[in-house]
Amino acid sequence: MLKGKTVLLGVCGGIAAYKACELASLLVKQHAEVHVIMTKNAEEFVRPLTFEALTKHRCVTDTFDREHPEEVTHIALAQKADLVLIAPATANIAAKLAHGICDDMMTSTVLAARCPKVIAPAMNTNMYENPVTQDNLERLSGYGWTVIEPVSGLLACGDTGKGKFPDPQFILQYVLKELAFEKDLAGLRVLVTAGPTREALDPVRYITNHSSGKMGYAIARIAAFRGADVTLVSGPTALEIPAFTNFVSITSAEDLFREVTARSSAQDIIIKAAAVADYRPSHVADEKIRKSDSDMFIPLERTPDTLRHLGSHKQEGQLLCGFAMETSNLEERAREKLKKKNLDLIVGNNVKVPGAGFGTDTNVVTLITEDSVESPGIMSKEEVAGCILDKLLSLRKQG
Repeated sequence: MLKGKTVLLGVCGGIAAYKACELASLLVKQHAEVHVIMTKNAEEFVRPLTFEALTKHRCVTDTFDREHPEEVTHIALAQKADLVLIAPATANIAAKLAHGICDDMMTSTVLAARCPKVIAPAMNTNMYENPVTQDNLERLSGYGWTVIEPVSGLLACGDTGKGKFPDPQFILQYVLKELAFEKDLAGLRVLVTAGPTREALDPVRYITNHSSGKMGYAIARIAAFRGADVTLVSGPTALEIPAFTNFVSITSAEDLFREVTARSSAQDIIIKAAAVADYRPSHVADEKIRKSDSDMFIPLERTPDTLRHLGSHKQEGQLLCGFAMETSNLEERAREKLKKKNLDLIVGNNVKVPGAGFGTDTNVVTLITEDSVESPGIMSKEEVAGCILDKLLSLRKQG
């Protein structure tokens, strides 16, 4: 996602400096060009050679480095950077950056950079919560910096509280949001549903399906990266909540109907990727149903049809996308659903096709509108998400 992008990673002197090694590695795996600047104090925790091995670029530490006398190093790096990321950042560096002090290689380079800037402070709780530090971070935010809040927990010093360096994977999401995509969905409100629903039979058992939620979560994540205001309504999954989304947890089809319809009128685009139960037990037992020697029959009743309701109450200019998971006659059945539920786009897939089953990281879909059919082939779910959003954006521009 970061191919062709240059990230300037600043590493400061704190115990969390070792986690910056993983962060640098993650950025490289996303095909970013990573240049690391270390403060002198950071070198007491991690050696520059470590970052040089990870990034394949010289780690810069000295303002008066003469290795490349033909260029002013800090100016050259500042001009090259698409993003400045200071992680971890100490209270000292935050104070310097907030007041324009440039007395070392890192601060001099950052002051000269005109690209987006992100800072991830990590320090003792009392240092972080000190009003001076908070003022400095607020000042940086006012200057356009993105400030990633540290997390709470047991710190290296033995204190417990806010100040821990976030997981490098979490910080990576901020970099992806800044650099990976054009913000072509900025200003749009997008609601995505994902995951399975669970329909209770008794306090112990329920009816559900095999949905992992991966497709819906990928759509929500990519939409947020592309600048949309995303609401994700999700059934129970084992997935991490995508960053930069408004998350709503639901369990049953009734829950989903209530939460989605309460928000639907305010949305520009609604993408219903959840695998919603069509039927539920007509009676939910108050106590666990005991096993007997005879067969058991469970009367079922229809659940609310959220997609049909949305289609019949679609707002002017609103786009509605549904999914059709089939095992045969995919296009015919998807087109029937497209018309019946007044959809603008339906995403069909056959679970019997290799790479398109439940829980996979890939998908094989067919994008169907009233007058078009597109089958882009097997792709990662993030790539599929991009295709779906591209198609919806195209439909929006058409009218």
